[in-house]
Amino acid sequence: MKSVPDLVAGGIFVLIGGAFVVGSLSYELGTPLRMGPGAFPLLVGAIVAALGLAIAVKGLVAGEVAEFGPIPWRAIAAIVAALLFFGFTVRGLGFVPTSAVTALLTTLASKRVRLLAALAVTGGLTVAATLIFVVGLQLRIPLFGPWLGL
Repeated sequence: MKSVPDLVAGGIFVLIGGAFVVGSLSYELGTPLRMGPGAFPLLVGAIVAALGLAIAVKGLVAGEVAEFGPIPWRAIAAIVAALLFFGFTVRGLGFVPTSAVTALLTTLASKRVRLLAALAVTGGLTVAATLIFVVGLQLRIPLFGPWLGL
């Protein structure tokens, strides 16, 4: 018996991972001790494709038959809106406010999350993302952008 959701999800993972692998081949891979710009996308793409393949095989072998449930339109809309918001405003608003709004939008994608919990998660994710990307990885992006006049 086949699990259609597992087959579909596994296929999507394989396609996305494969696209990253193919895209990374146009960059220099480097060596294991001195990785080039194509090494990380190659590794991540290969891992994602392997996980997708494992999910698809599980979907073929699994004895359970699972069907898709209702489509969570609210979650899809909130996450797409958050991604678009981040992409279009990060340079103008800066990393901190854009990350905060993005985290809040994605947190509110769930019907079960209360406002106080969403605000706590937003604060934690914003601090963590700022520490990881701006402080740790030294991403060169202003914390607060020119749109805020700071």
